Amino acid sequence: MNPLLESTLVHLRKLVSYDTRNPPREIGTDGIFDYLRAQLPDFTVTVTDYGAGAVTFYAVRGKPAYLFNVHLDTVPDSVHWSANPLELRLEGDRAIGLGACDIKGAAAALVAVAQASHGDMALLLSTDEEANDARCIAGFLADKPDYQAVIVAEPTAGQAVLAHRGIHAVVMQFAGRAGHASGHQTASDSALHQAIRWGAAALDYVESQAENRFGGLKGLRFNIGRIEGGIKPNMIAPSAEVKFGFRPLPSMDINHLLEHFRGLVEPRPASYTETFRGLSLPAGDPATAETRRLAARDLAEQLGIPVGNAVDFWTEAALFSEAGYTSFVYGPGHIAQAHTADEWVALQQLEDYALTIHRLVENTAP
Repeated sequence: MNPLLESTLVHLRKLVSYDTRNPPREIGTDGIFDYLRAQLPDFTVTVTDYGAGAVTFYAVRGKPAYLFNVHLDTVPDSVHWSANPLELRLEGDRAIGLGACDIKGAAAALVAVAQASHGDMALLLSTDEEANDARCIAGFLADKPDYQAVIVAEPTAGQAVLAHRGIHAVVMQFAGRAGHASGHQTASDSALHQAIRWGAAALDYVESQAENRFGGLKGLRFNIGRIEGGIKPNMIAPSAEVKFGFRPLPSMDINHLLEHFRGLVEPRPASYTETFRGLSLPAGDPATAETRRLAARDLAEQLGIPVGNAVDFWTEAALFSEAGYTSFVYGPGHIAQAHTADEWVALQQLEDYALTIHRLVENTAP
């Protein structure tokens, strides 16, 4: 086994053993961070607690040009795991454990590289990516550290991803008038009827966007996740709540989309609240987004990292792009193995990722 892979697996076994599930995100500044600090004695380390289990571990050696970012929080496990999810297992050509794919495998490889190299290097590890309460990256970016680019680790099968969709969530309420359902109803009497009309109009609008394209992505992704309201079949519903989400292309105007969804039917929702906003990668208007995408492509090619296709899932690379950094997503593992029972990452992809990062840190030719 390659020594760098062997070291990566030693660290991955330890990282998986720490419970960083999110929710509940009961994560302090000790535990996994004490372990990481002990592995990087020649780095200047800053641990920042943003509250509610949102913690960053920022480690710097020298004056590096690039920042490597990885999140350490994981999704919760499920009853379908065949063994303890917090104990790493090696079976054949894969490493199995909660977070092994998404994305503690990359974090372990970065620690292994840090120990095996002497070049300048910067790591930002965080714990709030897996829930709609992101604080870490915003807090870190408040000081606008000086880096040429940020490389964000997520499961991309060892390819540089230059573009992905945004993700936005909304909760809204419709207000009706309770009454007996035997009589004639106007369009505004039943809150549930309003919600259903809104849903039909929203689906029609999404269908009309099917041919929009950017960087290999096509159309507007949309989902009504929950509708709740009403009392019983013979009562007009006085209230209804709808929770929906959409994933736009980088070139789409988010504020226009939000206002368009709000005004699809009359009467409009009684309340309408955006509960999560994750911008697309690259961030910016269509011209800016394309300029940023090309800059990320040029950097990936310069670094000898193969460029892959755009993806539909969201990453925190968009936050760095919005802040003005050239940013792309690159990591071991495949998204199909993330968030699943018996989550796994291929050993070959861990090794390839570690070797590539080692080459970048030591500034050797691809």
